[in-house]
Amino acid sequence: MISLVLETLRRRPARALLSALGTAVGVATIVALLGVTDGLKQTAGGLVRLGAGDIGLFQKNVSDPSASVLPAGLAARLKRVPDIADATPIQLLIEALPQNPAAVVFGVEPRGFVAQRLVFLQGGPARRAREVAVGDGLAGQLKLRPGSTLRISRRAFRLTGVYHTGILFEDQGAIVSLADAQGITGRPQDATTISVQLGEGVHRRTAEQAIERRFPGLTAIGTPEEAARAGANGTLISKAALVIVVLALIIGAISVANTMLLSVVERRGEFAVMAAVGWSGPQVAGVVLAEGVAISVLGAGIGLLLGAVGSRLLVHALGVQAFVTPVISASVLLEGLLVGLTIGIVGGLYPAWRATRLPPAPVLAGR
Repeated sequence: MISLVLETLRRRPARALLSALGTAVGVATIVALLGVTDGLKQTAGGLVRLGAGDIGLFQKNVSDPSASVLPAGLAARLKRVPDIADATPIQLLIEALPQNPAAVVFGVEPRGFVAQRLVFLQGGPARRAREVAVGDGLAGQLKLRPGSTLRISRRAFRLTGVYHTGILFEDQGAIVSLADAQGITGRPQDATTISVQLGEGVHRRTAEQAIERRFPGLTAIGTPEEAARAGANGTLISKAALVIVVLALIIGAISVANTMLLSVVERRGEFAVMAAVGWSGPQVAGVVLAEGVAISVLGAGIGLLLGAVGSRLLVHALGVQAFVTPVISASVLLEGLLVGLTIGIVGGLYPAWRATRLPPAPVLAGR
């Protein structure tokens, strides 16, 4: 049967390829979306773990954690909680760098643990007003070095050093003092988030629940999954992934079904001969179904490659690599392959059934 399927595809390469491309587009879309979604989860995980914190505190029920507004003075009250070892406020500035709007600027306290844990490759930390340190990723993109001038929201800052943290959007961003960041936002008493370090032996989830009970209006986030659920954007992305998977299945299955139905009509004589020499209905149906699956597997292979490569190219073309890097894991590739196989099976069912309903005698008689 395998040789028969391959021979059929070889005789009609153009039609098989066009149908496979329909499957490929659906699979590529799924792989790209799932990869970007996983990348966003990793970015969210880095956001809540700024400065090696165990928990990130944000305003409750905001559409996105980066839109959170908290009183910076809350950090002092948190430090007095028994299970908390340290707490420091952080102000996020989005699209504040004209040279690279995708880069995030972090306003931190110079003596807080976020600033203290930076590893400097060149120069040193920003200690005074209008000083800035940048990640090695941003420094490489903009050709920056200590002594350079960097404009942040139309204000000139002197670059004091280049650091590395291992967190994507930190290394693609910049760090200024909390006071400077608050001055740029016009909110001198506020911060976006408060990063918290827990005491030794304190269970993270227990601490999160205790903080939320003690400070109403706060959301305590300690994992990427919690961060993705905290904002409406993360929920929308998850729902969009489901919708696109279903649409890809429907569109791909229709494409395969259309190709296989045309094949059944063109090969009525072939199927009639097969039935006349003893092939059973299930055997004929199996040939048609196998051809549909083979086309979908070919399309899935093309789609996996397009999705993996295309998602990275798209992120760089849009200039949002500071926010997200697609994570094309084995599970993402497996999901894409399963969708491709499902397209072949679903799309081949009806043509396979039609092939078994062709009466051999009238077909062989030329009627």
